[in-house]
Amino acid sequence: MKKVLVTGAAGFIGSHLVQQLTEKGIRVKAAVMPRESTRNIDEFQPTIVRGDILDKQFAKDIVQDVDTVFHLAAVYATWMPDWRALWEVNLQGSRNILWSCLNTPTVKKVVYTSSLSAIGIAPGEALSNEDTPFNQYDALPYILSKYLSQQEALGFAEHGLNLTVVNPAFPFGPGDVAPTPTGNIIVSMINGATRFKFPGGFNVVDVRDVAAGHILAADKGRSGQLYILGNENIAGEEFCRQCARILGRSERQIELPKLLVSGGALLGEWVANNVTHKKPYIVPGELKYSSQFIYMDCGKAKRELGYNPRDIRVSLEDSIHWFQQQQLSKRSSAA
Repeated sequence: MKKVLVTGAAGFIGSHLVQQLTEKGIRVKAAVMPRESTRNIDEFQPTIVRGDILDKQFAKDIVQDVDTVFHLAAVYATWMPDWRALWEVNLQGSRNILWSCLNTPTVKKVVYTSSLSAIGIAPGEALSNEDTPFNQYDALPYILSKYLSQQEALGFAEHGLNLTVVNPAFPFGPGDVAPTPTGNIIVSMINGATRFKFPGGFNVVDVRDVAAGHILAADKGRSGQLYILGNENIAGEEFCRQCARILGRSERQIELPKLLVSGGALLGEWVANNVTHKKPYIVPGELKYSSQFIYMDCGKAKRELGYNPRDIRVSLEDSIHWFQQQQLSKRSSAA
């Protein structure tokens, strides 16, 4: 790689990818939305290009003169007042970028960022892998959009585009400026959610390792293949305990009645849809998905790419401390 394009460059994973690429001496073209803040990538001095990937001409222009494209741009949301933007960006926006890559001879490699949610979930606490059939058709719009866009990306690989798919797990770490839905989990832990016992489990990974996995996929990933970029499988209640330890709080947990939680999610969604038009704490689809054991086998990425993620306790500590610093900074600014 000599010169690359990163779409979604100012996002959580994208900003870490920009940093790691520039530290390797690779020239980076960073594609961001017209009015999007770039404060988390400005220090790395990429060439910033502003535009909308729904604009086919913009998508065509930005892939010129680069040899590698990392396509991360997507809408990541568990609730929206209008889902139209999610479907348009995650599907049509991806099509625009991939068509442009397919028709640009200088582009030699594409790394397509999908999601862990585009992988099927095995029964019980069994591990899923890249071959587990997708089975979440009744889940959140975001999840279905990532699966459908992933399938389209694989179709481009079948038609000759040298494209590798990466499926990040639940990323944590510093720099989640939005914050993302996973970042909001950390915020809820800081605000007291460590007291409660949560059902299910999920795969936790450091955002910096996810970024490193993208670079490994560009160098070593096989075309048309999926690679799960995850780390440790952890039950929801153990996740809360680890956060409590980092925060210096009691690890004792309260188990809320399922009927109360599910009823609260339904009520919160109704209020959001009809009154506040702001994201509720949790919606029924999010609760249903997260109550499963979303446990993954990351062995393929380790074997084929040389992927080697760090201890997740470091990731959680760094994430919690980063958000605490942000909260302190906001309080200082308001004083």
